[in-house]
Amino acid sequence: MRKTYGTGSVWEQSLGYSRAVQVDNTLYISATAASGENRIVGEDFYTQTQFILQKLGDVLADAGFGYGDVVQSKLYLTDISQWEDAGRAHGEVFGEIRPTLSLVHVLPFLDPKMLVEIELVAQKSA
Repeated sequence: MRKTYGTGSVWEQSLGYSRAVQVDNTLYISATAASGENRIVGEDFYTQTQFILQKLGDVLADAGFGYGDVVQSKLYLTDISQWEDAGRAHGEVFGEIRPTLSLVHVLPFLDPKMLVEIELVAQKSA
């Protein structure tokens, strides 16, 4: 079974991608930024990470998953020296769940106000 989930973003249509794709019992969620209502939410790594994780919670729920199903998390940071702030927000959500984690230092995103993107993989027990 393969099912796609979208947010209605113009980028999804023009770039040809889905916010999330479910294949059987696994959900793959595209890298997500702190964008909301035509603006970037938050001006620091902690706040953007918190906002993104809230958005991703909605994506998980729409597909019938939850944070407890997350098995892999990737944080893309434009300034790796800020990893502790992003990590603190991540730990507030995943501290007890403990998915695998990658912290990746990247060049600036399309919008320089974007500091963090997060990508998740979730899996339900068969």
